[in-house]
Amino acid sequence: MGRQWLQAKRDVANLKKGQAVNKLVKEVMVAAKLGGADVASNARLAAAVEKARRQSVTRDVIERAIKKGAGLTDDKMTLELVTFEGYTPHKIPVIVEVLTDNNNRSAPEIRVLFKRGHLGAAGSNRFLFDHFGLVEAHHADVNADLEVAAIEAGAQDVSPLTHAENDDIPADRAGARFVTARPDLHAVSQWLSQHGWTVTTSELGFVAKMFPELSDEQRAEVGEFLHGIDEHDDVHRVWAAMK
Repeated sequence: MGRQWLQAKRDVANLKKGQAVNKLVKEVMVAAKLGGADVASNARLAAAVEKARRQSVTRDVIERAIKKGAGLTDDKMTLELVTFEGYTPHKIPVIVEVLTDNNNRSAPEIRVLFKRGHLGAAGSNRFLFDHFGLVEAHHADVNADLEVAAIEAGAQDVSPLTHAENDDIPADRAGARFVTARPDLHAVSQWLSQHGWTVTTSELGFVAKMFPELSDEQRAEVGEFLHGIDEHDDVHRVWAAMK
C-alpha cells in the first residue's frame, strides 16, 4: 500500500499528457481544415505542427491529423468549433472555445464547470472583446525592433512577450505578440516567417477591451477557475479579461 500513491501520481501525469496531446492533434486538424495541408503556406498549421513536435507527438500522428483535417482521407473530420461566453468568479468575462464531435455532450459539461466556479456563470459578453488575428513569435536578435517588424508585416499592434508569459518563447530570444485585422492574419504570419521570426501561434482570438483590477487572492481564485475550464478535454482556447 505504501507506494500506491506513486502509481496514482504517474497515472495522473499520463492522463494530463494524453489530454495535452489530444488538444495538439485537434489543433493540427483544425489548422489543416482551415488553411490546407501545405505547412509551408499555412502559418497556423506550421505553428501547430511545431508545438506538437515539441511535445513529442510522433510524425505519423501529425501526418494523419493533417490529412484528416484537410479531407484527404476517407475518415472525415467531424469536429465543430463551439463558443461559450460567461464570467469567472469576481465577474471577469471569459470566452471558451470548444472543439467537439458531440456538442450534446460537451455543452452540459461546460455549463457544469461554470456552475462549479461558485460565482462563475454563463452569460453574453462578446461585446466586451475584440476579435483579432493573433500571432506570437520569437526572433534570435534580442534587440529586434518590434515596432518596425509590426509595421512592415502589416500588424495593427505589437507587445513584448516573455518566456514567463509563454513558455513557447525561449528565454534567450526576443518574443512578441502581434495583433492583426482578421483578414491579415495569414499575410502577417508569412511575413514574419520569411524575415527571421519563428511563429509559435497564428490564430483568430479574442482580446478584452478592459481588464478589471484584481487583488492577489482574487487573481488566484480566477486562475483556479480558468484552469478547471482549460482542463476539459474538448476545451480548445480560453480567453479571459485578465492580464
